[in-house]
Amino acid sequence: MELNQAELFELEKQLVMLRVESDLTLLPHFPYFSGKPYPLGRCKEIRDEVYTRFVKALESNTSAPFQKINAYLKQGGVIEKAWGSLRDEYFQNAMIIGKWYVDVSNDTVYPNKPRVEIVELDKANFHPITTFEKFSEIAKKYWEVEIYTNTVLPALAPYFPLICVNKKGISWLAAANDNMVAVAMNSQFQLSERVLRETPNPPEQVIQSWQRMLNQINKASTFLSQQGCPISFCEQYRQAALYNDIEHRNSAVISFQALPNSVMVQV
Repeated sequence: MELNQAELFELEKQLVMLRVESDLTLLPHFPYFSGKPYPLGRCKEIRDEVYTRFVKALESNTSAPFQKINAYLKQGGVIEKAWGSLRDEYFQNAMIIGKWYVDVSNDTVYPNKPRVEIVELDKANFHPITTFEKFSEIAKKYWEVEIYTNTVLPALAPYFPLICVNKKGISWLAAANDNMVAVAMNSQFQLSERVLRETPNPPEQVIQSWQRMLNQINKASTFLSQQGCPISFCEQYRQAALYNDIEHRNSAVISFQALPNSVMVQV
């Protein structure tokens, strides 16, 4: 799908308007992210809200770029929600429309940047994250975290193999998104196992903080109560072909969602 400069300018203008509307909706609900003011850190929420408004606007907006996008969709094209690495500097949520990388949350890392950026995908330096090692590399820089193996919930480790701990002592399991769960399953948990072998175990104070949390919650799910070696769980799940089992995946995700969003590491 080709767009000339005038059409790109018009599309950007329309998306900026949708972004402003989205900000008015989102700001009251997400005023801060890890102590940073909106829109910092809210690329997913913003992308999803603008996406919803954009799809609706396509039904009635008759501007030239919208007409071209509608024609592209009628021919079988899609507006893809994408998450990945931008310039290997940080994680970003964007949209991909044909050859175009459309970032409607361009200011969520550096707030002085324009809200919207539209460039050709092959010039955007945006790539899917296909290994946990690449995830760890970016997370360490972008989130300023230390990363350890998930030994505290070993039955979840094939899906969520890592623990992140930031400078404030806040810790959480990673990588908690559909893309990285798919990386684990598509590799038959081999990539989870590999990063578990390569990554250091958490310090004792991290383990103890997680154990205190687990002692206080309902562990009805076996994912939260089983003990053992995380690498062994990768091997067990692979032998049982659970990489093809969506119900098992969903049960793991539901168990993960039952956990607190984060655990404070007490020194």
